Amino acid sequence: MPPQQQQNNAAAPQQNTLHRVGSESDMSEAGDSRGARDYRVRKSSLIGMIDWVHVLLTHAPQIIALGLIVLFGQIVHQVVKDLFGDNEVHWYSWETISVIVSAINDLFFRLYLSIVESHGFDLFSAEVKTTALVLFIGIWFVRRDNPIYVLSFATFKPPEDWKRSHDEIVEMMKRQRCFSEESLGFMRRILERSGTGQATAWPPGIIKSLQPDAPMADRSVAASRKEAETVIFDVVENALKKANVHPKEIDVLVINCSLFSPTPSLCAMVTSHFGMRQDVATFNLSGMGCSASLISIDLAKRLLGKGHRKALVVSTEIITPNLYHGNDRGFLIQNTLFRCGGAAIVLSNNWLDGRRAWYKLLHTVRVQGTDDVAYECVYEAEDANGERGVRLSKDIVKVAGKTMEKNFTTLGPQVLPLTEQAKVAWSVVCRLMLKQVASMLRSNGAESMASKLPKVKPYVPDFKRCIDHFCIHAGGRAVIDGIEKNLQLEQYHTEPSRMTLLNFGNTSSSSIWYELEYIQEQQKSNPLKKGDRIMQVAFGSGFKCTSGVWLKV
Repeated sequence: MPPQQQQNNAAAPQQNTLHRVGSESDMSEAGDSRGARDYRVRKSSLIGMIDWVHVLLTHAPQIIALGLIVLFGQIVHQVVKDLFGDNEVHWYSWETISVIVSAINDLFFRLYLSIVESHGFDLFSAEVKTTALVLFIGIWFVRRDNPIYVLSFATFKPPEDWKRSHDEIVEMMKRQRCFSEESLGFMRRILERSGTGQATAWPPGIIKSLQPDAPMADRSVAASRKEAETVIFDVVENALKKANVHPKEIDVLVINCSLFSPTPSLCAMVTSHFGMRQDVATFNLSGMGCSASLISIDLAKRLLGKGHRKALVVSTEIITPNLYHGNDRGFLIQNTLFRCGGAAIVLSNNWLDGRRAWYKLLHTVRVQGTDDVAYECVYEAEDANGERGVRLSKDIVKVAGKTMEKNFTTLGPQVLPLTEQAKVAWSVVCRLMLKQVASMLRSNGAESMASKLPKVKPYVPDFKRCIDHFCIHAGGRAVIDGIEKNLQLEQYHTEPSRMTLLNFGNTSSSSIWYELEYIQEQQKSNPLKKGDRIMQVAFGSGFKCTSGVWLKV
């Protein structure tokens, strides 16, 4: 995912170099940059974090094959011992081999009769029965686990004629002939501070307004379908090709697109174009915002546990029908951040695919706010003049912080080392005890002593001790800055998010896959290695925070 060439004589970013830009907010403080090698965890502490089930599953075919060979060898040894005793065996004699094969056939026939007559397995020696029992338990253990593997994924790379600079974006808005000068100035300021680059993608239906004497943006259903077909068909074809999977092998298809949900559905569009099976299980998710990709992954995971083998997840957002044509500032932000993009992910729950998979899913966590503030902070509606758009509330940063805190509280015990969990528990105990002591002192009139008690801050666990790479939803520069500060991340941790925002803008739910692709193919400050853990974090309307942890295999 190389950085794209900036236009309008802007300096081109150097490949693999993080271009940090000061935030418009005060949520992030620049500090000394530290490298990935500065973080060391004792190997004894890492042993408990190893997914031993995955280790066994990865080598299960060889282990089971070896076990079957050993089992067959023990059966042959038992037959030879019964036939020849301690006498010398002429292994290269055809007559000897025929006798042994005949005896093995007779043994299995007697085993069948013994089972039918309920006489048990007394025909075999103790060694044979022990090996068979171990193999049976191993196969049961393997079948009991339900691994979810990523066989491949692909992101949409827009053609050059879709890419536009900030000045061209402002010009497109001006040609809609609906925005006041104040609104145009507001959008220009947001663009300058957004962290998006000078070559991010807009759909042809909106770009056409830059043509001489062209009408306003084409927001029709036909233009929207054209954008959807261009993006979705491209990523699906590339993902299936990378995974070496035929469309008819797909058992489950999940597509998430928040604001464009036509009839027939986007799932029907994909199944028809690629000729998938008639019994493919399809699910079209809408209205779930930028967090929907991990929700789709979680849905596919649950469905793959129902006997299905392979799933295809597509995450995108269609820009064409959603350009806001009013002057309410709460709605105008959507015109400056969101860009064309999409990703397709091929999943499998077949443990035989473990050796060719790219990643294995370890955990998914989803937290949703339920109060009115959370529900309305990202809200599709009409403004006072009846123009439809998505309104972003001023409470969005506060709500996002609360949902992320709840999400990480749920995820922490599943991924954090015991040392970090112990520090969190100790912090909670100390705060509770001091609170009880202060309450007791106040009840006895010792207000001054209560006020002198030490204040213990809540301990924020260091997720860098268990996570090697972070894919933070590229919702905007302030979002990345806030998470970087709250989790005390280094610059190389947020580099994938900032570079994705720079090169592609906010592509909604697919942004976390552009970030993973950057880590996989471009990042040199913290290169990806086998055994690394990657965390994806995204936020969406509702208000939701979703997270997923992957293992590089």
